[in-house]
Amino acid sequence: MVDRRHLLALIPIPFLVLAQAELLASVLSGGTGLLLLCLVIGARVLVWWGHREWAHRAAERTRARLREAFLRSPGTKAGEVATLVTRGVHDVTPYVVGYLPQQVLAVAVPLAVVIRLAFADLTAALTILATLPLIPIFGALVGAHTRERTARQWDALATLGGHFLDVVKGIGTLRAFGRAEAQSTTVRTLAARHLTETMSALRVAFLSAFVLELVATMSVALVAVPVGLRLLGGGVPLHTALLVLLLAPEAFLPLRSAGAQYHASAQGREVLAKVPAHRETTGQAPPDLAQAEIVFDGVSVRSLKNFSLRIRPGDRIALVGPSGAGKSTILGLLLGFVRPDHGRVLVGGVDLREIDHGQWLAALSWVPQRPTLVPANLSSGEQQRVALANALDRRQAGLFLLDEPTAHLDAETESLVLEAAREFTRGRTAVIVAHRPALLGEVDRVVEV
Repeated sequence: MVDRRHLLALIPIPFLVLAQAELLASVLSGGTGLLLLCLVIGARVLVWWGHREWAHRAAERTRARLREAFLRSPGTKAGEVATLVTRGVHDVTPYVVGYLPQQVLAVAVPLAVVIRLAFADLTAALTILATLPLIPIFGALVGAHTRERTARQWDALATLGGHFLDVVKGIGTLRAFGRAEAQSTTVRTLAARHLTETMSALRVAFLSAFVLELVATMSVALVAVPVGLRLLGGGVPLHTALLVLLLAPEAFLPLRSAGAQYHASAQGREVLAKVPAHRETTGQAPPDLAQAEIVFDGVSVRSLKNFSLRIRPGDRIALVGPSGAGKSTILGLLLGFVRPDHGRVLVGGVDLREIDHGQWLAALSWVPQRPTLVPANLSSGEQQRVALANALDRRQAGLFLLDEPTAHLDAETESLVLEAAREFTRGRTAVIVAHRPALLGEVDRVVEV
């Protein structure tokens, strides 16, 4: 999903760092090479500029891929999608342009410096090698708190965006029933929560920057002071001492920059974590659902614990139980959007994970609890009716999945929907999440979850 080709432009950087230090040490110790030093510095600037240009183009390509992935993601709330494709994808830019390159340099440059100093001054090389891990260790300790606070900050932003979108869509109804002011108070509360979480994340980020700078400064001092004393005592040549003093900060600089970029890219990493998981295609076609038996074999995931169920071809089953018991999770398992932590879902004796996901979805007809349709100016009931009409039009489907299909419908419309669903499911396997009593009369079995 993330375009990483721009990282190839960083290959010359470690070599240019070493060449610059060598030539500068030579010039300062009375040697030649001033013109060559200028050329190396110019080359280093040019390479870094070219990399930044390439990185920004890579970020544009990554943003485009993410927008497509989020817009095609099934089951995601409209408000969260709106936040992800606007603010969210732009937060990925610091990750692509800043954090990824610094990760590469944080490994390549210190390694090159240590190898070079091992031949020039082994004591300095060993000192740098011993102190380098201090920066990632302290960075990881602070970063754990940053990750937690950034996750809370993003959740607060997604909740605020989703609720605000719902309020805007239903503002006419809210005003008609005198609930507009109450929703304004809710939006202000959510905005205040987002502000609190943002300031909390910033405090940790500033603390991390201070810790990394302090550790890096102390580490460079541990290298520089002994080299200076040895130079005064005649134990090391001037060129070697200058080389150590010039390369020691270069070894720690990428690690310090990586720590800073880690916090700058924290929201981008949260956005990337929400990208729908890529499912590999096995090429195995789904069994014929008119004959295939579906078996939940000791499935455990989320609130479901050791759940087992056998669904025969043509069975019409209603799932009932309290909210949060796992009814919608069962539908998610059948759709392949949720993978079992333990156990298996078998279709005709074949593990669902081994069936091509795209072909499997093409064999189903599904109505989610809250359909997301375009345009968004449809009411909840209208969206539900459109989604049901689309599902009933899929005549090739062998498995019918409904998650509270009549939740937003009036009694008259509900009876029409049930009549159409009764005709559609004749001879087909159907699994229905049911809360309303009218649905229970349309099924062959009721399963308590």
